[in-house]
Amino acid sequence: MITATRRPAPPSHALHAPTFPVRTARPEEAAALADLSRPFVRSGALQERPVSLYAAHAADFLVTEAPDGTLDGCVGLGVHPAETGEGQGPAGVVYNFCVAGRRQGGGVGATLLRAVLAGARTRSLATLFTATTGGGGLFLRFGFAPATARLAPISWTESLDPRREARILRKALQLPG
Repeated sequence: MITATRRPAPPSHALHAPTFPVRTARPEEAAALADLSRPFVRSGALQERPVSLYAAHAADFLVTEAPDGTLDGCVGLGVHPAETGEGQGPAGVVYNFCVAGRRQGGGVGATLLRAVLAGARTRSLATLFTATTGGGGLFLRFGFAPATARLAPISWTESLDPRREARILRKALQLPG
């Protein structure tokens, strides 16, 4: 008799969520990234960033786009080197995650988050952090959990505006190999 070890079933969101093409943003899309982010900045969900930052860090951003070429969503993945004495490798920070209002609830955010998780694993990041002023439901469904600032990269936590009262979330990644 041959027996096999049961694998846990994938989460239901992974089974039924549509996927959309994801690509790296280009520097010339900096103004479009800023435009996509603007409603979230106005609501207080995102920190305002100058167009020059989007241009300089375009390679950090993954985007999805509509058939007409407008951006439907974006997410940044910043890499922070290991801090002295920490004993861990570099950590990733997921930032400026937004989906155009017309596309929310249709799987664009889940597609972007799956892509950023895959990119983090490819870069051998063992841990990801993010800060959210909302409920963070999508992050929680993807295995992020509340964390303290002391676990996160200092340079990143010092850049957070305490007036925004953002919650820090963390996800440990299983690396390939």
